[in-house]
Amino acid sequence: MRPPLVLCLVIALCPAACATYREDLNRGQRMYEENQYEHALALWRGLEDDADSLSATDRARYAYLRGMTDYRLSFRADARHWLAIAKATDESHPGGLSAEWKGRMEQALTDLNRDVYGGGGERFESGGSRAVEYGKAAPGE
Repeated sequence: MRPPLVLCLVIALCPAACATYREDLNRGQRMYEENQYEHALALWRGLEDDADSLSATDRARYAYLRGMTDYRLSFRADARHWLAIAKATDESHPGGLSAEWKGRMEQALTDLNRDVYGGGGERFESGGSRAVEYGKAAPGE
């Protein structure tokens, strides 16, 4: 008789736990917006193991805020990781990120990708000093 009682108790408490995670997400966002990045990061790290309990749109928001917090604190590798997750999550489950956040995320990812791929997206033509953007033909080609 005890196992069904325990199961009922766990099922009853699950929505409260999910609400707590969302409250942590909201609190962390408020700290991020108030430029309290260290405090926000502490919340993000505590929430990380339970982020799968959030809805898909909240997971995109979590990954974006976590990535931008890391970016502001110059944890560039972590920032790139979390922003890539935010981008992928928002692409598969749209609605978690505002247009403004998406623009900021793209700018940050462009900057962070330079650390990995190097350069500013330019190469020199062989034998010359004229720079050509990657993936685009030089004039006259």
